[in-house]
Amino acid sequence: QVQLAEAGGGSVQSGGSLRLSCAVSGDTYSNSYMGWFRHTPGKEREGVATIDHYGYIRYAVSVKGRFTISRDNAKNTLSLQMNSLKPEDTAMYYCAADRIDWSLQPRYTYWGQGTQVTVSS
Repeated sequence: QVQLAEAGGGSVQSGGSLRLSCAVSGDTYSNSYMGWFRHTPGKEREGVATIDHYGYIRYAVSVKGRFTISRDNAKNTLSLQMNSLKPEDTAMYYCAADRIDWSLQPRYTYWGQGTQVTVSS
């Protein structure tokens, strides 16, 4: 079992920055693969960025060059630095973990409760 808790969401103007963090506890083997996802009502949950225990990273095309995912295995934390934010980045952001590599597909086993990010124009 893995427990995930996000923090760092909020409201920001277009062009601004936010940093999300996810505290990880429990069975660390089950969080070999971790990622950030986002969901907007009426749309499917979207993969934003993923990182494995070796540090291999994937980004969605829509955020590449603006967002940076990182993990600190010693501190059991996952982070997402979001720069140059746009109104279309507005969503509930979730961190997720699994021992299977689901890439950017929202099929991970463990999920946090989410943190809201709102970007105004």
